[in-house]
Amino acid sequence: MNIEQARFNMIEQQIRPWDVLDPGVLSLLAVVKREDFVPAAYRALAFVDTEVPLPAGQSMLAPKVEARLLQHLAVHKHERVLEVGAGSGYMAALLGHKAQQVTTLDIVPELVAFARANLQRSGTMNVNVREADGSRGLPEEGPFDVILLSGSVPEVPPALLAQLKVGGRLAAIVGQLPIMRAMLFTRATEHDFGSVALFDTVAPRLSGFDEPSRFKF
Repeated sequence: MNIEQARFNMIEQQIRPWDVLDPGVLSLLAVVKREDFVPAAYRALAFVDTEVPLPAGQSMLAPKVEARLLQHLAVHKHERVLEVGAGSGYMAALLGHKAQQVTTLDIVPELVAFARANLQRSGTMNVNVREADGSRGLPEEGPFDVILLSGSVPEVPPALLAQLKVGGRLAAIVGQLPIMRAMLFTRATEHDFGSVALFDTVAPRLSGFDEPSRFKF
């Protein structure tokens, strides 16, 4: 496989046609080596328009979904970012290139070790990987400028929204199969939040988030 040709094709044939047109995001996707964050057994899938399996039944989001979320979050160099769902560490690496500091959480010890090793090997110095229940966030270290949930949740816990700075943004894929939607939440004031639907997609569930009860008595 010609790695650079495959990377070029991913950007030009999958990502750009999906309305990812921010030149900063597109150039970053050419620089951060996605193949270095994919488990060795699935290296051939690094640039394919699909989710890539990870340990513990988790998976990397499809490249175009990662790119679109990154574009909508519009992270700046002075900002602090919290990611829930470290996975392979790839999204944290992308965020690290745009932010001042990134903390990424995962509840699965095997993924924490995998992401940490990948980020260290890539030379990403401003990302901290921690084993934690991401549904609670990191209230003692907030508020954050940006929060990203790298997977789907039934709804965004109020505890995570509360950890946004005024002017901050939170992106998540919200809903139940077969209907899920990428959402962007913003904190306008101490007490006022807004939200906008970005695009329809589906994504694997993040671990540790409560599912709503199907039955009401």
